[in-house]
Amino acid sequence: MNFKCGLGANYLQRRYPIGAEVLPNGGTHFRVWAPRPKKVEVLLEAGPGAPAAVQLKQEAEGYFSGLVPQAAEGTRYRFRLDGDGCFPDPVSRYQPDGPNGASQVVDPSGFGWNDSGWQGAGLEGQVIYEMHIGTFTPEGTWLAAQRELAELADCGITVLEVMPVADFPGRFGWGYDGVGQFAPVRLYGEPDDFRRFVDEAHGAGLGVILDVVYNHFGPDGNYLNEFSSDYFTDKYECEWGEPINFDGEKAGPVREFFLTNAAYWIEEFHLDGLRLDATQAIFDASPENIMTAIGKRVREAARGRKTIIVAENEPQLTKLVRPTESGGYGLDALWNDDFHRSSMVAMTGRNEAYYTDYLGKPQEFISMVKYGYLYQGQRYKWQKQRRGTPGLRLAPAKFVTYIQNHDQIANSGWGERVQFMTSPGRLRAMTALMLLAPGTPMLFQGQEFASSSPFYFFADHQPDLAKLMGAGRVKFLAQFPSLATSEMLPFLVDPTNPSTFERCKLDFSERERNRRTYDLHRDLLRLRREDPVFGAQTPGGVDGAVLAAECLILRFFGEGGNDRLLLVNFGADLHLDPAPEPLLAPPEGTIWQTLWSSEDPRYGGTGTSQLDSEDNWRIPGHAAVALRPTPTEQEGHD
Repeated sequence: MNFKCGLGANYLQRRYPIGAEVLPNGGTHFRVWAPRPKKVEVLLEAGPGAPAAVQLKQEAEGYFSGLVPQAAEGTRYRFRLDGDGCFPDPVSRYQPDGPNGASQVVDPSGFGWNDSGWQGAGLEGQVIYEMHIGTFTPEGTWLAAQRELAELADCGITVLEVMPVADFPGRFGWGYDGVGQFAPVRLYGEPDDFRRFVDEAHGAGLGVILDVVYNHFGPDGNYLNEFSSDYFTDKYECEWGEPINFDGEKAGPVREFFLTNAAYWIEEFHLDGLRLDATQAIFDASPENIMTAIGKRVREAARGRKTIIVAENEPQLTKLVRPTESGGYGLDALWNDDFHRSSMVAMTGRNEAYYTDYLGKPQEFISMVKYGYLYQGQRYKWQKQRRGTPGLRLAPAKFVTYIQNHDQIANSGWGERVQFMTSPGRLRAMTALMLLAPGTPMLFQGQEFASSSPFYFFADHQPDLAKLMGAGRVKFLAQFPSLATSEMLPFLVDPTNPSTFERCKLDFSERERNRRTYDLHRDLLRLRREDPVFGAQTPGGVDGAVLAAECLILRFFGEGGNDRLLLVNFGADLHLDPAPEPLLAPPEGTIWQTLWSSEDPRYGGTGTSQLDSEDNWRIPGHAAVALRPTPTEQEGHD
């Protein structure tokens, strides 16, 4: 993407319509949308060319631009508006002192990429790994995270989903209150450290997508209103802050800002796609929805590389992943909260608050494996309204399934991982169901080795804001009656305490200490990768049946009768006699043989006997067993 900007009698070829760009022949060209002030100056505060002040030329529609010959890579600068207030660049590529400090000129062309042979990452066949760079390693940096890439790839992960890195204030945070959309937060390293992380990930065979927040800005360090009051709108309501103006009278430059941001991450950091946070709070009644436009811009920026755009959407609107020619938004995949909620009820027996409308019963899992969401327009009593839209014929890969993610671990109150809430057998069985089902599975960092590190909500804000945020967090958790008791309240952690953040960091020595769990995940991901039936993700390729109150069967249909069975039993040992279920019948001329079992002693189980025998079916409790057909002599029949 290139943009022509007027410069005297000539035109300057810029990569993007906004931001500070280092020119090949020297100097830096600045361009900013600032319709509110009448005069805009660039103040060079440190580094090459400083000190200096250069007035920018006013253009049409509120833009200001100009070439500053002395500014170069490393120059620190701010914009002075109407000779008074000085503010960081809304399109700053780096804020070395945080969002309230000066911006720094960055020249991305100086980084030497080694991934020219990388073809990108499409949706099919992927296994996603959600990670928070600040807690993924003790150091909490890109460089430290880079050291783990080879191990993640060896485990079977294929795509890393990095939680938001847009610059935010304080010493730690989740990243969802970012204010510097173009500036990778300085806490994890410099922009080139992020680039190197992506480059090394590609070298290890891993794709990288970035979680971006396009529904609001954080409350601290956001100076956009100083440049224009049209970044935001009061036409809609957003629970986290002022809604973004994507469809108002002067929304054009706002849309341009976010479309440029989407392309920027793909082009300058070679990312393989985006995860769009809370898309239900991205409001747009334009003829072309901003999410459709983002999808198009991402694919243009990738220049033929495959990309993935995943959406989080609480109301479960399947329109987001339908083709644009059919009236959809053209994104690739949706987070499936239904799978998480039903699985937690099945494993823990608790269904309060937003788990209310889930029973964790076998039919729920059969329906999700076949159709994605459970709620596609039915009444949803927790919200006192209907939830979801039809998606019965969507491809299985379009639904990202997970047992844990950053939100749901933190919302347990204790920040506890699920292994502390259920039995080892149930968790092994649920893990097998998720990793072998035809959706797109996602693990949360450390899940693969049963990390004991909690994952709390944490954020470092100024005192007044921290107090409001802490109170808001307690109010949010009060939807869970068990967490709203007087006995529990003293145990809820302070999200602003640095120790809360530090406790969330992974301990990779647990990979060996919890080797059974790690091997379970590695083996399941290998089976998914290498077995042509489990890895197929074929629409309509799986059917299922309820065998007992807590037991289900899934049959994966392969070519030429090369089928697979997956028996999942969350209850006690089951003797199925009689067994009047046709999905249990082996293909003609074969018998079922155990291919994989969660009760393998290598994983901490007690072994698995033959399931289908002269005694009919005996299915172990709290277990999952995969079977394949093997030839046998033809038996006579009456």
